Parts: sequence; C-alpha cells; structure tokens
Amino acid sequence: MTFTTRFAPSPTGPLHLGHAFSAMLAHDMATRAGGRFLLRIEDLDADRSKPEWEATILDDLRWLGLDWPEPVMRQSERTESYWQALDRLAELGLTYPCSCSRGDIRRALAAPQEGADPVAGPDGLVYPGTCRGRPLHDAGPEDAVRLDMAAALATLGSLPEWDETGEAPGRRRLDPEWMVSGVGDVVLARRGGGIAYHLAVVVDDAAQGVTHVVRGADLAEATAIHVLLQTLLGLPRPTYHHHRLIRDAEGRRLAKRDDARAIGLYRGEGATPADLRAMVDLPASGSGIDNGAAPVLP
Repeated sequence: MTFTTRFAPSPTGPLHLGHAFSAMLAHDMATRAGGRFLLRIEDLDADRSKPEWEATILDDLRWLGLDWPEPVMRQSERTESYWQALDRLAELGLTYPCSCSRGDIRRALAAPQEGADPVAGPDGLVYPGTCRGRPLHDAGPEDAVRLDMAAALATLGSLPEWDETGEAPGRRRLDPEWMVSGVGDVVLARRGGGIAYHLAVVVDDAAQGVTHVVRGADLAEATAIHVLLQTLLGLPRPTYHHHRLIRDAEGRRLAKRDDARAIGLYRGEGATPADLRAMVDLPASGSGIDNGAAPVLP
C-alpha cells in the first residue's frame, strides 16, 4: 500500500505556523517514503467556512512548496457517505437521538446526586447519558445522534490496537473503562443534522487511502474514538503520528485566533518558506525528520 498522508484544514480562518509545521511535516514524510500527500478541506461548518479562506489556505500551502493531486476532497460534498456510515451504526443498534443542549449537560453534571466533578474528555464534557435508550424513530430535527459507547464496546470480539510513531511511539490498545468513563457517548451527528468530526474523519481517511495520519498531539486522545469507529465500520486502520505543538512564549499552543502567527503576515514581511521551516525547527531539506523539541516563538 502506498504511504499516504494528508493535511485537512478547515477554511474558517488563516493558517498559522502550527498549521505550516503540520502540513510540511506530513508532506516531508510522504516525500521521503516515495508516497502521496493529500489535501482535504474540512468544511462541514457551513456557517464559518468561507471560499475566501479556502483560497488563502491553498495559496499559502503552495507558497510553502507543497503540492497534492487534484481534485481536492471537500467534506461538504460527501454528506451521503457520512450518512451511510451513520446508518450502518444505527443498524447495529449503537446510536440514539439526544435532545440535550450543552447547558443541559452542564446542569446535569453539576447536580448534587452526581457526586463528582464533571469529567472532560476528547469530545468535551463526558455525557451523563440522559437520553440513552431513546429509540431512533423518536428523533426530531433538532436532536443530535450519539454513539452508545458501552453498547459499542460490547460488540467487540477483541480490543483493537494501533501504532503510534510520533511524540510517544508504540503500540496502543483500546481501554474500555476509559472509553466509558473518560470519553462517553460521543456525538456522531450534531443538532440540525450536521455530521460530527469524529465520524467524518474516519470515513474520509478510508476513502482517501490514508495510511499515516499526521496531526498535532492535542488530537492524540481522540484516536481511540477513531479506532473504535473504524473497527465498527470495518474500515482500515492507519498508523498515527501525533507531533509536537508549536507554542508561543507563554507556552500556549497556536490557534486560528492567533493572527499574529498567520502565514500570510510572515509572507508580507518578506519571510521565505525556509525561514518558516527554521522558525518551527523543521529541516530545510524535506527529510521528514522532526527534531522533537518545540521552539519558543517570540
């Protein structure tokens, strides 16, 4: 199988140095292996995704010296594939509708009978199960759809494993106890009918033949959710490479709101792609070697 990586930005703002590092590293790794680097536009958020941001992202990536095969995959064009996957999970009896808002969840978790502080996992606050057991035919247009985590785990004949090659390399195995208590019943489709990230990303990675998922260490915990969904849906399992995060002088990871680190601003100030590689401590050659220690940005 061809070594295949991908970079999957959301067109909701400018790319910053952290995005540049992730994209260049994925491209370098694919180039070094004689493989493919793919681009995917994750534009499920129709309200925030803008064509002008997509155009800016493509321009910045080309300026960095990256290339990819066309056409580019766009999540907004793949709704049918996501709903087919959701229907498959429903056929297995693993989903249920949920009418709870975020406020409802916070209030339920703060109730005295819960007896413990709310737990936050890779999908946010761990859902208390208020709607668990509701039949799907009871779903309304404003309901979300959740995965019944305990029921999903009960269908597994053996615990799935996956390989990590990034910050903490090794072989991982799904931890059922943590999946129930530390992750909970994750959202697969949002209120109003939008497909959620966790389901879309595994369907897309399989469709694109991604063999190595290269992304930030902040998404490492979400990998267990993705491996579970891949197992339930019979999808291939990539190797995961969770790389270091690029942080500012206060130790905070960069976010899209941090416009001061936008690639476009560096370009406007006369920086070169080689300058940006030096800023994030990535070799100028496309060797794909990550030196490990995250640089401190001024």
